[in-house]
Amino acid sequence: MKSGIKVVTIGGGSSYTPELVEGFIKRYQELPVKELWLVDIEDGKEKLEIVGALAKRMVMKAKVPMKIFLTLDRRSALKDADFVTTQFRVGQLDARVKDEKIPAKYNMLGQETLGAGGVFKALRTVPVIFEIIKDIKELCPNAWLINFTNPAGIVSEAVFRYSDFNRFIGVCNVPINLTNHFAKTLGVKVENLIPYFGGLNHMSYVFNVYHQHKNRLNEIIQDLKKKQMNMKNIDELEWDLNFIEKIGVYPSPYHKYYYYYEEMFAKFMKNYEEGKTRAEHVKEIEKQLFEKYKDLNLFEKPKELEERGGAYYSDVACNVISSIYNDKKDYQVINTINEGYITDLPNGCAIEITARITRHGPIPVYIGRLPEGIKGLVQNVKNFEQLLVDAIYERSLEKAKIALQINPLTKSIKNASLAFDELVEAHKEYLKYYL
Repeated sequence: MKSGIKVVTIGGGSSYTPELVEGFIKRYQELPVKELWLVDIEDGKEKLEIVGALAKRMVMKAKVPMKIFLTLDRRSALKDADFVTTQFRVGQLDARVKDEKIPAKYNMLGQETLGAGGVFKALRTVPVIFEIIKDIKELCPNAWLINFTNPAGIVSEAVFRYSDFNRFIGVCNVPINLTNHFAKTLGVKVENLIPYFGGLNHMSYVFNVYHQHKNRLNEIIQDLKKKQMNMKNIDELEWDLNFIEKIGVYPSPYHKYYYYYEEMFAKFMKNYEEGKTRAEHVKEIEKQLFEKYKDLNLFEKPKELEERGGAYYSDVACNVISSIYNDKKDYQVINTINEGYITDLPNGCAIEITARITRHGPIPVYIGRLPEGIKGLVQNVKNFEQLLVDAIYERSLEKAKIALQINPLTKSIKNASLAFDELVEAHKEYLKYYL
């Protein structure tokens, strides 16, 4: 690999970009990014210019020889890139507001990655990912694509199911948040922990947490009596310790949507009725963030960015890139392809799993069979993901509707059909691929 690295970030006008830039700056000695290209579309031009100016100020203050380029021309940016990161949102936050509000009208959960909201974010996003991969294969075929765009699990499933592009890794900030929590619970350094995650994106469980060759998961589970880990974008509903002990694995915060559906749905509807959906809250945070980003005296990532829900995202993305570049062979949690690592899921499907990261890509740990208490739910969600990805590839909205109707968070196929039809109408501008 070249001595200087070229990274291209698609969705460069995102509010998360300063965190990514911070991540590259603090790793510059081990990860010499000489060029960082921030790419966006015409609708995101203003945000791109604001974020890009802040990125340049951050680099200038840090005194690192990293050049920042801003462009609306994706293809010109991709030429000879070493790494490509994707963090875009088709339709921006206004689309997310619709994904949350329209399902609520039909007594359905609206959420960015789950249920009806996740279906429509996938319908808008996956075709763009396919276009990006086509460009990468032509313009920078040796580049690795590190995807943070949600719904990350469904995006990964689409890539592994319907493309021959194997230099793809999906990332999420949930595992790193959980791992940081485990380190605090045990009073140890996070770099000395090796947690074994396995399952699907936003549906992975922790099977073991190794510290100095000893599995300390049970201590972590017992600590639930005292304190629990929460994320900014998930309700602080407490886990039932007895339930966790019985299933024997540690769940993700997103599992609350499945295990506490009624409670989570009631709070979602209360927020909807009060005009305080998560999407609208995020829009307000973003508005405040971009006002801060405009300040010419700001030379670092503002603390308020952690309220956005993506805390530690840059650590995940930058760690993966650094580990590939430096052939570190360290353990990280990523979305990759199942090749017998989880035997209760199909070979070839996308899984979220702990893996050693090498210059040749991830080498996952072996999980084997899933415990009986979680196997059915994980298989059900994977079945939904695969049906939805088939629908996207076939450009079939009818099949996508069936996928929503069989989703475990759907409680009425009639309501799902009505919500689906209205969402198609609301997002028509971004669904031309199917229409």
